[in-house]
Amino acid sequence: MLIADTLLIVLLVAADQWIKHAVVVNIALGGEHPVIPGILSLTHLRNDGAAWSILQGQMWFFAVIAIVALGIMGYFFWQYRNKGEHWVEELGLALMMAGTIGNFIDRLTQGYVVDMFQLDFVNFPIFNFADSCLTVGVILIAIGVYITDRREAK
Repeated sequence: MLIADTLLIVLLVAADQWIKHAVVVNIALGGEHPVIPGILSLTHLRNDGAAWSILQGQMWFFAVIAIVALGIMGYFFWQYRNKGEHWVEELGLALMMAGTIGNFIDRLTQGYVVDMFQLDFVNFPIFNFADSCLTVGVILIAIGVYITDRREAK
């Protein structure tokens, strides 16, 4: 599974970078393009903070957090390798690593992260593909831990 997960991470990071590049090239900074009116728009924003722009301008903080997080995730990723019973957690870690790497690349090369997905029906931070990978990864890990706990309780 290690090779497949590594390939998945590379593909997800590439998709993230491609989407961000496409938004930068096709939508003016601050511009908005409705995809599904009233539900989803593509918006070109630069974010040098976290969600809701908290901790703006703290690039070194985010760099340290990313490096530490990647180290911890890499450790667990290595521990779960070739253990079929933890495939959900392994997939979650792969998604989280891809999301962390995708946003880390932006912060290192540009000093900010490109965000683009805007949910028009709710007041929610504009986010990117890497953020989605992180969120789905966390959910998968929570599900995997729940499944493992249930299995061990029997």
